[in-house]
Amino acid sequence: MAGWNTYKGLAVALPRADIDTDQLIPARFMSASRSEGYGQYLMRDLREGDADFPLDRHPEAGALVAGPNFGCGSSREAAVYALVDAGIRVVIAESFADIFAGNAVNNGLLPARVAETDEILAAMGTGTATISVDLDAAELRVNDTRYAFNLPRLWAEKLINGWDDIDLTRAHLDDIAAFRAERATQSAWAWPRQV
Repeated sequence: MAGWNTYKGLAVALPRADIDTDQLIPARFMSASRSEGYGQYLMRDLREGDADFPLDRHPEAGALVAGPNFGCGSSREAAVYALVDAGIRVVIAESFADIFAGNAVNNGLLPARVAETDEILAAMGTGTATISVDLDAAELRVNDTRYAFNLPRLWAEKLINGWDDIDLTRAHLDDIAAFRAERATQSAWAWPRQV
């Protein structure tokens, strides 16, 4: 997975609270092969009943501004796959389900917790906005207004470097080896003997 540090693009408003993972990708589509891509299934049931669905009006959007508690429900990682495969790189919301946020970071998707999300949604109405994101500074701009977002530094490093949890562990192999060597010296009795 490629890392990224800045993003510029179009954001679309989806002013709904509690968009759960079953809304993001209904379970019946999860038997599809990952290599086929899940983008076509993103919010399928919400889209079918709404001829004016925001993502259909603006398929070029790479960011989504939504209501609180985004990604609640089951822990299905396929919900993140659907967003990423549809070209979404950033989701802005006041809050996210913890498992969803972790899955998002592991797949290169920024879950930007912004306290002023209601203000952003009010300014956007049902339209779009130009957005730019700076992961190092933990800030984003929506049109000309700057907002800070909350993201643990470790998650920012994972996004910037394109790391999942395995890549993160590999990045610290020297530290792990040094720790093991120190512990083996300090607590030799706790280590299994080599036969």
